[in-house]
Amino acid sequence: MHILFFNPQGNFDDANSHWTEHPDFGGQLVYVKEVAMAMVDAGHTVDIVTRRIIDPEWPEFSAPIDHYDSHSPDLRILRVPCGGDAFLAKEQLWAHMDEFVAGAIDFYGSDLPDFVTAHYADGGYCAVLIQALTGMRFTFTGHSLGAQKMDKLGMNRINASDMEQRFRFSRRLAAERFSMARAYRIITSTQQERMEQYAHPLYSGAVDVNDDAKFSVIPPGVNTRVFNIERGEMDREVEQKLNAKLKNPGQQHLVVSSRIDEKKNIGGAVSAYVKSPEFSARAGLVICARGIDDPFEEIGRLSFDEQEVLQPVLNMISEAGLRDRVDFLNIKSQAELAATYRYFATRKSAFVLTSFYEPFGLAPIEAVACGLSCVATKNGGPSEIFADGSAALVDPSDVDDIARGLELALDNYEDLAARSRDRVLAKYTWEKTAADYLAIIGEGMARGREKGEPVQALDAGQRIKSYLG
Repeated sequence: MHILFFNPQGNFDDANSHWTEHPDFGGQLVYVKEVAMAMVDAGHTVDIVTRRIIDPEWPEFSAPIDHYDSHSPDLRILRVPCGGDAFLAKEQLWAHMDEFVAGAIDFYGSDLPDFVTAHYADGGYCAVLIQALTGMRFTFTGHSLGAQKMDKLGMNRINASDMEQRFRFSRRLAAERFSMARAYRIITSTQQERMEQYAHPLYSGAVDVNDDAKFSVIPPGVNTRVFNIERGEMDREVEQKLNAKLKNPGQQHLVVSSRIDEKKNIGGAVSAYVKSPEFSARAGLVICARGIDDPFEEIGRLSFDEQEVLQPVLNMISEAGLRDRVDFLNIKSQAELAATYRYFATRKSAFVLTSFYEPFGLAPIEAVACGLSCVATKNGGPSEIFADGSAALVDPSDVDDIARGLELALDNYEDLAARSRDRVLAKYTWEKTAADYLAIIGEGMARGREKGEPVQALDAGQRIKSYLG
């Protein structure tokens, strides 16, 4: 089969450039790349179709056709121009999606792929457009949905105009509604994601969460080529670096590794850590902040939003007198991150992710695959991943509960680390994810192509106004 992945905002290259450094370069890129690679390993041909950028600030994304060296030539990165040459944030792309899809169709001509998998709201909208023109069926994987983001950001009648200007919710929600309604199958990572996120009132009429024929729950997987317990050359480099850099290299540590994003609730983990002098004396705290080595000195190099998240964290650490107990690491690659996890696993340490909500949570399964125990939010995917009690699940809004989880993960390191790793390797691999996708794609292809109705307008503004009251 020849399968097209629509991900216009993502930007992909063989070096995984800028991953975790920008809100448009998050976990969905890992997801798309790994599923695509696993499909190629299973004998199929895959194109990841994204936006071309010719911008000196983003030189990695200028070639019209690129490859992942390990999977060339059966996995291509096709970069389609739209909206000019400069980098555009995902919120600025909506006006250019018709141009993007037209460019993709021009590239293929009469030799269209067999099926589309669409990722995120803009990828879903592109799939809706190409289906209307060609009849190609598609799956829709939302990753995260706009309605939940609206709610978490506290959008209301007073701030609605400013929120709309920044996040383009009226277009995003309209795109999601079209994608849900017209997809052959909606893919969610967990049953909870299906029943909670897609049941939001703003999606009423577009999809019925009780329609089993419309949904498939397919969990993501861990890249076991990178995230494992096998030491290599990178581990020796990381060990030397951390032994020299860490203030307390021999102790247990709590390892926080995520984007510097309000949703990740880094402040909740730090609040729990600084609350107890006895606890902070027992274990060090490591915060991975890609792009800067010392946030106390270099915070001005971060974006405004990142500074808004990180400055209160730095203030908490300083006010508690714990700067000598906290280390910041600037980790530049997945290989280095995995080696870092293995380093801390030898010190019986715990990975910590206290997000307010995680649709799935790739980061925890990567960490436990390298031997760490885990503290994770109970809201979202981790509650299903670790339903057997192999991780400490916590309420991210309750600092005392987070502290309980931190203590549990350190006190019971051997048991939790072993059980969680066994569970992840048995249930959450990219090979299994790809196989489940391929089964659905084959089923959809057997039904043939079917053109959808043209899209008249991409605007859910009135629906949002009614929801906000």
